[in-house]
Amino acid sequence: MNIWFKALFIPLLLSGTLAQAAETGGVTVGGTRVIYNGGKKEASLGVSNTDTNPYLIQSWAETQTSGAEKAPFIITPPLFRLEGNQQNVLRIVRTGGSLPEDRESLYWLNVKSIPAASKNGAANTLQIAVKTRIKLIFRPQDLKGVPEDVTNKLIWSQQGNQLTVNNPTPFYMNFNQVKVGGREVKDVTFVAPMSQATFTAPAGASGSVTWKIISDYGGVGDEHSPGK
Repeated sequence: MNIWFKALFIPLLLSGTLAQAAETGGVTVGGTRVIYNGGKKEASLGVSNTDTNPYLIQSWAETQTSGAEKAPFIITPPLFRLEGNQQNVLRIVRTGGSLPEDRESLYWLNVKSIPAASKNGAANTLQIAVKTRIKLIFRPQDLKGVPEDVTNKLIWSQQGNQLTVNNPTPFYMNFNQVKVGGREVKDVTFVAPMSQATFTAPAGASGSVTWKIISDYGGVGDEHSPGK
């Protein structure tokens, strides 16, 4: 018990920025996103420890706002010890919730890796807990196809340096790259289904818009332009 107490105490005092900026310490998750098919009882995500030392793995789901509202999913096991050079599987199970059936819903899946304290009890050793945060997308059973199939339906408009995208589809469109007149738009994220999002285009940029989106498996698709 004492070995885990020492590992937990210091990381919980660190700022989220420092913890997220640190290396993963040998613990990796098996994807950059999880697509939860509404027709299935659960989804899964692999967690691997390529280090020789054990880690305590804590996982949970939360809403987009990370507020008091709970996400309608549980992660099992929520807390476990992962030995060196071992792997385990997290199971994501829906616990209810009134989710739209005509579009996807977005949540966040968090996986925190907490290193064990050094056995020699070195006083100058800093233990850092690292949190990995990936998208958890619930896709209703009746939604067919994938975002790549309908991303050409996105509607783009520009006013000054404000670039707005309207998404009439039922899918989240996660952008890898957006360009205006061949110039890349910085800090692009995603646009929710049946909604719109606005990004800041480079100063003076104008012309046709092209974009690439991230697939269900974390890969990058072809470059698209309006209507193509």
